[in-house]
Amino acid sequence: MSTETSTPTTRSVATQFDLTTGLAADTASLLRPLSAMAGMYADSVAFDAAVAADDVISYEFYDMGVPYLETEIAYGTSITYPGRVGDEYFMTKGHFHTRLEAAEIYFCLSGEGLMLMESPEGDVQVEEFRAGRAVYVPGRYAHRSINTSSTEPLITFFAFPGDAGHDYGTIETKGFRKIVVDREGVPTLLDNPRWQS
Repeated sequence: MSTETSTPTTRSVATQFDLTTGLAADTASLLRPLSAMAGMYADSVAFDAAVAADDVISYEFYDMGVPYLETEIAYGTSITYPGRVGDEYFMTKGHFHTRLEAAEIYFCLSGEGLMLMESPEGDVQVEEFRAGRAVYVPGRYAHRSINTSSTEPLITFFAFPGDAGHDYGTIETKGFRKIVVDREGVPTLLDNPRWQS
């Protein structure tokens, strides 16, 4: 019996993520300080004051360098830290995929929050994040993770087609139609007063 094996054209990859922090010791994450979220929050006065007081890291995530091919799967973890700008919770910038039809899956490792989703046609969907819960983001939907905890990071594992790409520009220009704010301790969905049609 032969023990020869064929040489793979692509190498396998193994990444160790800390299930408590979401971080990978051997890989650098991409950091997003609060100042990188300019124009994302409804209360610009509160945003400017928060950045001036302490430009904290509001979230971080991993780009594992997966080839930009439909046959590949991009993956990583995203860590959104607790905090607020005015009444609005810390959140990710959010994005459409460049290949609009590409879907994405998120699995919540710890923390609590919401996934805010919006199609170009204006359909808005919201799903809850809690430990052990997966959220499927269908193709054509922009999506944003929102941490509704006042004390714990929201940590999710994500995966999407390698060729999906990220369209941040549409969100930077138009925003999301809805925002999530704290109303007496309850996450509440409101119209975004800064949304550009």
